[in-house]
Amino acid sequence: MKKAVLLFALILFSFPIFAQQGMNPSFGIIANLGTDLLPDPGDPSKFESWSKIGMQPEFSIGKFGIGLDLLFRFKLGTGSNTSLEIYEPDWIPQQGQNIFDVYLPKILYIRYGQQWEDPFYVKMGSISDFSLGNGLIVDNYSNMRFLPQRRVFGMQLGIDGSLFGFPYVGLEVLTGNVSKFDVIGGRIYVRPLAFMEESLFGRLQLAATGVLDRDPLLYTGTPYLAQQTKLIYVVGADITLPLIQSPAFSLTPFGEGAYEMNNAIGAIAGIKGRAFDILSYLAQFRYLQEGFIPSYFDANYDIYRADRFVYIEINPAKNNFIPGWLASLGLDLFKSALSFGVILDAPFKELPSPATDNPADYAHIKGSLNLARGLIPNVNIAARYEKFFLGKKSNDVLKDLIDFEDSSIGMTISYKAGTAIVSMDYAYIWNPTKNSGAGAFDVVSSMSLGFEL
Repeated sequence: MKKAVLLFALILFSFPIFAQQGMNPSFGIIANLGTDLLPDPGDPSKFESWSKIGMQPEFSIGKFGIGLDLLFRFKLGTGSNTSLEIYEPDWIPQQGQNIFDVYLPKILYIRYGQQWEDPFYVKMGSISDFSLGNGLIVDNYSNMRFLPQRRVFGMQLGIDGSLFGFPYVGLEVLTGNVSKFDVIGGRIYVRPLAFMEESLFGRLQLAATGVLDRDPLLYTGTPYLAQQTKLIYVVGADITLPLIQSPAFSLTPFGEGAYEMNNAIGAIAGIKGRAFDILSYLAQFRYLQEGFIPSYFDANYDIYRADRFVYIEINPAKNNFIPGWLASLGLDLFKSALSFGVILDAPFKELPSPATDNPADYAHIKGSLNLARGLIPNVNIAARYEKFFLGKKSNDVLKDLIDFEDSSIGMTISYKAGTAIVSMDYAYIWNPTKNSGAGAFDVVSSMSLGFEL
């Protein structure tokens, strides 16, 4: 834990070194009140509605910003019982937690710079979309899957050698939880021909990636308590060559390979880029050994980490390789007033029989839609849907597409009137660790009235 405190202090006090003078500071605060649907502290299998009052002050200057999440959740007694009951997990460490698990997340974020844009960037707090390389190992990793009942404080950091006048090397690191250092990863990259500067081969990038999870059963429920946890890891290497880089169109071919602790290997090759600042695309061919899980650390890793650990423990790599594909398309229209994205991947093979617990054996889809304020006056709508194991339950991919098992569905709607914002968030998330391993749904519900000052 001393290491976590030292790392936090070191990064925090390094900001003045990179801060730029002459930047106008800005300050804002969002106050809100409403209700959250949360697990009963005495019985996590039951959910109750708790009232909340909160403030989220934010301060920024130049590329530096900090935000706090000061939230107070409670229940008032009814009738003759007028006592105030505070939601204890917000303030008192629960089983398996320490004081840093509870109080570090009161910091919503601390940030400096942007990934892939600035030679130095760092973000500490809530992480929603962190990737390493081309996504074969870490793809849009998030530590926010337990909101609103639990916020986790993580870190992502990147340093490019050009910051010191040596553009030949760079480093990216992440951890999902600073207080525990459970998921830890890093990528070291080199530009061997950087002396050719902005020429085609001057942009060539070679890299090595390694990610480990020191406690894959950290967030598990009763079905997995009998399992003996152990460290798991994934290592790999990638090559990236930005072929065309212009405001109108970009094209980047890439390749990446990875090795998982069950001796399974996988490789991908493809292209990615943008067109006219409104379209983003990705096309990828996959060649995966049976038993390999692509994008092991993905957006839903904290939900599926126990299942993946058990699968990789009992399923060593097999000799055969399975080809597959992935395609992604995103649209950003009317100056981001309307955005849409979809990702679809699947193997080139028939549905397995008997069924397996490897998501790579089945088709997978992820989609999002966002309508910003302006397209509909004063209204913002964000919807999302993700479905794993298409075809596993009914042996029919299209039929499983509208079956909510192994899926995550969510929608956030907000309405702004003056400085007041009324918002409602609802999510329906499959949790495979519930009900003796058979799985069940977690329902996340939040309603609030906020004020932007």
